[in-house]
Amino acid sequence: MTAAAADSLLGPALVEEATKKSGLIWVRGTGPARALWHVWHEGAAHLVGDGPGEQPLPAGLTDGSAAEVTVRSKDKGGRLIAWTAAVTELSPHSEEWEAAVAELKGKRLNAPDAEQMTERWARECRVLRLTPGDFRTELPDASHAAAPLPTPATTRRPVPDALPRLLLKRRRKN
Repeated sequence: MTAAAADSLLGPALVEEATKKSGLIWVRGTGPARALWHVWHEGAAHLVGDGPGEQPLPAGLTDGSAAEVTVRSKDKGGRLIAWTAAVTELSPHSEEWEAAVAELKGKRLNAPDAEQMTERWARECRVLRLTPGDFRTELPDASHAAAPLPTPATTRRPVPDALPRLLLKRRRKN
């Protein structure tokens, strides 16, 4: 068997196994990539998001578009494989949507409204199917580090110069 034939057989299996076992996948549409929880169902990764209380989906993930998916190792966290996905937005309450949502519901942690969650997803969220296409297992030569996304969170400021002296005075008096 040639190397190309082995890759054509092993590649899809690696995509499936790696994606199934990884808790998060990195998905990029037209903007920066985002880490998203997902479920592997019927040969594709399924996501739910863009609704209140759900994960924000990357820009550019629309029906018929393509996305870049990077799968990390569950134990080491390093990049295992990257693949191109065809994006399909599932219509609420269609047969495919119901099957995907049944799987997604089992993986959704800490949902505030577990009983009404699927109805809320039908009304306010998008359920996407990412079907694998081309894949790459070779690691890139360049860094894939990206600037952090903007956030209102701040880091702790340096300790004021006078604080250690104030704390030491308090201890001596006791």
